Parts: sequence; C-alpha cells; structure tokens
Amino acid sequence: MRFPVGSWKKQRMIFHPAPYRPPMRPFAVVVFAWEGERVLLCDIPGRGWTVPSGRVEPTEDPREAARRESFEEAGATLGCLHELGYFELCSRGTRRFVAAYTTRLMEKTCIPEGTESRGCRLATLSELADLYHVWDPLMERLFPYSLEVLRLAEQDRAD
Repeated sequence: MRFPVGSWKKQRMIFHPAPYRPPMRPFAVVVFAWEGERVLLCDIPGRGWTVPSGRVEPTEDPREAARRESFEEAGATLGCLHELGYFELCSRGTRRFVAAYTTRLMEKTCIPEGTESRGCRLATLSELADLYHVWDPLMERLFPYSLEVLRLAEQDRAD
C-alpha cells in the first residue's frame, strides 16, 4: 500500500507501512490510540491537537516511549501496541525515522503535572480535518488506516 507524501516542519514525510524496517533506530514515536471510533488527541503548545508523540530516550525501546509519552501527554494507559509503520523525515540530505503504533485506549486519568500538554480529547474521523495540527492527504489516509490495522490485529488475536 502506498501513501501520499506529507510534510512536517519543512521536512518531507514519507510513511512506510509495517513490516518495513528502518535502517536506523527511530528517534521518536507517534501513537494512534482508539476508543471505539474515536482517536485520542493532545493539545500541545506550538503544535495544537496531535496524537501522543515524542522522542525515544537513549535507554528506551520505542514501545516504552510510546507508552510513556501517551501517559505524560494524556494520562493514557494503552492496550497492546500494534506496529503501524515508520515515518521517514527527509531534509537537506538527512533522514530520521519515527515509529508509529496503533492501539486501544484502555484507561484515561488526569494528565500528570508538569507535562507540556494543555489537555486531551477524543475525536471522530470526521472531526479530524478541523482539529488536527497538520491535516494533509497523508494524515487523511493514515487515520482510517490505523483503525483498520487495529481492527485486523484484534480480529487475528480473537481467531
């Protein structure tokens, strides 16, 4: 499956669906956490409404970073993380990778004090175009794809 090319902070953004493996360790993660038909968004200063995301610490595995960032930004506890793929960010001859996961939102508590997040909410697919901080053809395809991958993974586990 091919996805449109997007952009983020003057970088070209290419999405490679799983089972793609990047040539280097991802520097960051993004998490598409679903509760039914609604996805978790966080209000981050300087960005606006976005899925939980952040850098992978040197001692962390990307999955650990996904869980940590989701808790820090939204007070969220996640279900099983399913690999969605990797974003490749390209700018002036450099390449960096961001791991993307899809999951169920299991529990939501208060956002921890001291976090950068100003709040969080759940949004339907139809609300995203008006809410999401960078809405382009790539994101328009990626949100429904993340829900589809999650449903297929859950169906496989049930069989």
